[in-house]
Amino acid sequence: MGFGAIIIGDEILSGRRQDKHLAKLIELLGERGLMLSWVRYVGDDRARLTQTLRETLATGDIVFSFGGIGATPDDHTRQCAAAALARPLRLHPEAEAIIRAKFGDEITDHRLQMGVYPEGSDIIPNPYNQIPGFAVERHHFVPGFPVMAWPMVAWTLDTHYAALHHAEDYVERAVTVWEAYEGRLIDLMERICAEYPDVTLFSLPSFAEGDRRRSLELGVKGRKAEVDAAMASLCQTLSERGYDWEDK
Repeated sequence: MGFGAIIIGDEILSGRRQDKHLAKLIELLGERGLMLSWVRYVGDDRARLTQTLRETLATGDIVFSFGGIGATPDDHTRQCAAAALARPLRLHPEAEAIIRAKFGDEITDHRLQMGVYPEGSDIIPNPYNQIPGFAVERHHFVPGFPVMAWPMVAWTLDTHYAALHHAEDYVERAVTVWEAYEGRLIDLMERICAEYPDVTLFSLPSFAEGDRRRSLELGVKGRKAEVDAAMASLCQTLSERGYDWEDK
């Protein structure tokens, strides 16, 4: 079981808005010793979003979906989730009570639509404006607005998945190697991969630009004991070869 993200909206795909959810979700997961396995970006197309949700529901992963749960004509997420689950949409009684309490005499059928979810859903509290999100089958649907979405994701992680926090012995370590070329360190990378097959090695080059020096971020991720051993070997070899490096 992994963690996934679905980020919805034509405005993201067209470039009218820049996505901020991916970086924040990685941060929220990382603070709890968790990591993101995958992400999908989808526009406001009902057929494509419904198919995406069918596929992600089949994974059994824990998924956070951002956007499209309002009641305007371009909000399709609630309907697509119901279609993907082959369930009817129902006005959630707790969501109805919250929405009625918020709007009082100004309640309308249109506003109540924001509490209509696939049958069997639970609500996700919204501390910003009280209009809830919803969760069903390990999929957690929150608004596209960061000020609402991020506290709702944090609440979900702490309320429903606290047992998973820091449950895995997983770490990531890296060093910055200055004035290094990937091609000249491939033999070292291959040796680390061969000697420590249970860790994952990564290499991220940065080119010289302006005042920035050429560098290579070189690291490994996996279980702590194996990562520590692999990094000790890697750093020793870098020093022996005369490279200038520093911890990330």
